[in-house]
Amino acid sequence: MDRSAIVHDNFLRRVAEGDLPEGRAPEGPLPASEAVSIYRSGCLCRALDRQSRAMQAAGQGYYTIGSSGHEGMAAVASALQPTDMAFLHYRDAAFQIHRSTQVPGQSITWDMLLSFACSTDDPISGGRHKVLGSKALNIPPQTSTIASHLPKAVGAAYSIGLARRHKPEHQALPSDAIIMCSFGDASANHSTAQGAFNTAQWTAYQGIPMPLLFVCEDNGIGISTKTPQGWIAATFANRPGMKYFACDGLDMFETYRVAQQAADYVRKRRRPAFLHMRTIRLYGHAGADVPTTYMKKHEVEAEEANDPLLHSVRLLAESGALERSEALDIYTETNARVERVAEQVIERPRLKTAGDVMASLIPPPRICQPTNGPSPEARAAAFGNDLKAMDEPQIMSRLINWALTDLMLQYGEIAMMGEDVGRKGGVYGVSQKLIGRFGPSRVIDTLLDEQSILGLGIGMAHNGFLPMPEIQFLAYLHNAEDQLRGEAATLPFFSNGQYTNPMVVRIAGLGYQKGFGGHFHNDNSVAVMRDIPGLILACPSNGADAAMMLRECVRLAREEQRVVVFLEPIALYSMRDLHQTGDGGWLTRYPDPSRRIAFGEVGVHGDGEDIAILTFGNGTYLSHQAQKRLETDGTRSRVIDLRWLSPLPETAILKAIEGCQRVLVVDETRRTGGVAEALMTLLTERTVLPHTRLSAEDSFIATGPAYAATMPSADSIFEAALSLMKVPA
Repeated sequence: MDRSAIVHDNFLRRVAEGDLPEGRAPEGPLPASEAVSIYRSGCLCRALDRQSRAMQAAGQGYYTIGSSGHEGMAAVASALQPTDMAFLHYRDAAFQIHRSTQVPGQSITWDMLLSFACSTDDPISGGRHKVLGSKALNIPPQTSTIASHLPKAVGAAYSIGLARRHKPEHQALPSDAIIMCSFGDASANHSTAQGAFNTAQWTAYQGIPMPLLFVCEDNGIGISTKTPQGWIAATFANRPGMKYFACDGLDMFETYRVAQQAADYVRKRRRPAFLHMRTIRLYGHAGADVPTTYMKKHEVEAEEANDPLLHSVRLLAESGALERSEALDIYTETNARVERVAEQVIERPRLKTAGDVMASLIPPPRICQPTNGPSPEARAAAFGNDLKAMDEPQIMSRLINWALTDLMLQYGEIAMMGEDVGRKGGVYGVSQKLIGRFGPSRVIDTLLDEQSILGLGIGMAHNGFLPMPEIQFLAYLHNAEDQLRGEAATLPFFSNGQYTNPMVVRIAGLGYQKGFGGHFHNDNSVAVMRDIPGLILACPSNGADAAMMLRECVRLAREEQRVVVFLEPIALYSMRDLHQTGDGGWLTRYPDPSRRIAFGEVGVHGDGEDIAILTFGNGTYLSHQAQKRLETDGTRSRVIDLRWLSPLPETAILKAIEGCQRVLVVDETRRTGGVAEALMTLLTERTVLPHTRLSAEDSFIATGPAYAATMPSADSIFEAALSLMKVPA
């Protein structure tokens, strides 16, 4: 027999007979009317769990990871304010249900059943996924959360204090708000969770406001693997900088009292707290899961006998808030109501086409206040003597620094964060002087944890900031890439565009650094970013382009709410010469702050028609060197700098190669999974031109004299072009 049916029948029988589990007497400040309301939320949570299984069995629903056993989260919701943003564990339907009672105009039963049915009427995801979440309830959606939502909860909590000093235009959270983030006991062991706990403690330890309440729902098991008894208390009870609270989630009175204490501590002290809440898990992990395959039957039955709704009936009766018969009526009426609503919900429309599914990949634009740019006086105060240097050609790193300065002067909601970006000014000096110009609250030296750096940015964007996290080296991104894939890029998709986290992630990367660092500091793989739907990947090749593209990236994030990665070629940061020592051929002047390079605009250098060289980054630099030799050889060429690597500017590329007889793709990323694969596909599908590619080998990069041996060179580009010229046009 299905365990959900067993639990349901046991509840009906035991309440009718008065066979209720023993426990502590009701105690604490929970009013009787609110206790009844919490019980109603628990009953609705339970009824929805049962209905989701019935819908799936009938082919009418598509999600059965339930919240039964975790109904105590309704009491946590009662202890918080609806303006407290909540990042929820997937077993927290009771929390969302009860928060809906705090906000007028909600139809939570209808809404959650729409989500089970994957209907386009689902108010949060538009039918794309069963997620907990609601714009009206201040609950950003999470999908099958393990622990990836914890770093952004830290970032959102940090943003509340920062907003008091630098109020962003699109601020979403009041200054007295706290952030609540919940997760399971198994998830607490995940490296992402441990990083978030550590970051919250590290921040609070230094006296920086961190109003964050972690809620660990400890049901003692993760799918089939038990959590060692006492493990959560042993590892979290005495952590520096994070106060520990514990409650029995089966007791709504105790849970409300302790959750209120924890929330008051966080709200008044502006410091993080850890609420350890005992729960149980009913029905197994999900609808198809049979707990008796990995637990002894008597263990499963013992959990079921401890049903939190049974405890709630006892506590309500003992407190005088509700008679047993009244509690039973509420339960049965709730189940009947859910069944009636479900009959209507299953008739509602669902997504049908690829276009329907993809409609929310790109977030909607938002209205931003116009700005005229920084005043001459503000620029003079910020730049000082650098203003005079702007008349002379400069290296890329310096022009990026100046562009960052102008942007931060113009937009007060921009904040930078990363390892060594402040006092040191970045490993390569790109962010020098910025901490002096804008202070440590906007140029934030973080701890060494890429997940926390990106999470800080994502969370701050939830409160209206425009974050610019820096990942010190491209290879370091792989420690944290799921923060972009699983959190940042998916948020508008799973919220139907209602939630966004616009940001510009700066990453120093690519190869060609002479003799430095090997594969960790020379990384020529960008496949992981090009594979993320909705993410924009930009890569400049010279200083002037970098400044103008960075301005466009900020515009894309600020006005169009996009997630943008700005990939800066390390080897070109300080590049001065092009063809010979002292020629200054790769230096450029700082472009006027009003100038931008539009998203999708490619760079075309030369007008030759014999061959077009499609490339980017270091490849653009090397192709310019080869171009001069080709001219000497009598081959007329043009170099086309892609600039935008994802999505590829296909229309602009095809226009740029018009009139050319052949195309050579020069790609410094790897042959397998590199940018060239998409370019070759484009050329094959959309042109009849002879074309070939020159890519990096499928190899890591060596340190020492062989630093560039696996990647294209000016010589290999020249030779590949000459070879292609032998192919009839």
